[in-house]
Amino acid sequence: MLAIGLMSGTSLDGIDAALIETDGEGMVRPIAFRGEAYSDAARAQLAAATTLALTFDRPRASPDLVAAGELIDRTHAFAVHKLLREAGVEAAAVEVIGYHGQTVAHRPDRGWTWQVGDGAVLARATGITVVSDFRSADVAAGGQGAPLLPVYHAALVAALERPVAVLNLGGVGNITYVGADGALVAFDTGPANGLIDSWVEAETGARFDADGALAASGRVDEAVLTGMLDHPFFDLAPPKSLDRNDFTVQPARGLAAADGAATLTAFTAASVTEAIDRLPARPKRLIVAGGGRHNPVLLRMIGDRCGLRPEPSDALGWNGDAMEAEGFAYMAVRTLRGLPISFPGTTGVAAPLAGGVISRP
Repeated sequence: MLAIGLMSGTSLDGIDAALIETDGEGMVRPIAFRGEAYSDAARAQLAAATTLALTFDRPRASPDLVAAGELIDRTHAFAVHKLLREAGVEAAAVEVIGYHGQTVAHRPDRGWTWQVGDGAVLARATGITVVSDFRSADVAAGGQGAPLLPVYHAALVAALERPVAVLNLGGVGNITYVGADGALVAFDTGPANGLIDSWVEAETGARFDADGALAASGRVDEAVLTGMLDHPFFDLAPPKSLDRNDFTVQPARGLAAADGAATLTAFTAASVTEAIDRLPARPKRLIVAGGGRHNPVLLRMIGDRCGLRPEPSDALGWNGDAMEAEGFAYMAVRTLRGLPISFPGTTGVAAPLAGGVISRP
């Protein structure tokens, strides 16, 4: 099937849209990809909605959250039309869209996860069947609802020597381990770019630490780093997941801009190392996707701490920017075919589970 995947991550930087051909199992052929950046106003609106959602004890209607959902629907519909135009593909040729929406709060410990974005609205706007709300069924069945990409990572690494690990460094980090026997283990590692980006934006006005330059000019405050690693999340056994806002830059307050960037970058690297130590066996390779793969200082810190050489996914011919969007296209096809998207080793759900809500145009 031809399938489109749409991802708007916790970094709130924009929409990733990917077009692939897949059977939802071993066959995957990427066709096209585009990134659509959010405006400053859109980023501010989504950040405010996220802050508000975290104050609720459960998802419920709110004018600000409704408006955020309408923004997500509108911008994602535009992204689909632009992707199809650039790829020279008619909407009628596309079987399904995998629509993640925007996570505004993720609270599996309370029995819920909340992504704004209405699959039925997107189906009407594009004329294409949409699969959305990928996480709720898993959480309702006692799972973490995240991470969901492991089933796609497993398809990508099928021809590689195993065990192998795929590390995604987005706003939050997560790792997928594929064992020699194909067994899947996955969990969130901790903040990836999220805290670094927040710090750099507050201290310098830039949206991220380009090439890790600010961190490279600073000094890691070992006392602050040790205190941050004392967070109870790291004591939890996997599978486990978190909300981007479970961690803050507050422990680094008072440090110079460069020292804070260095310390928070080291924190991400240390959390990845802690995650690798929890894997069933030491992976032969560590493949890195997501925006963090562009930060050479972060990759160097990860390599120094864990003793593995991080390999940017692009070196294997994968588009590391497109991987999450491609993954939701892949999972949408699996949903249409009744195949599971989450597993005991990836989310903690009791048995392999299908997920997603199907909306027909």
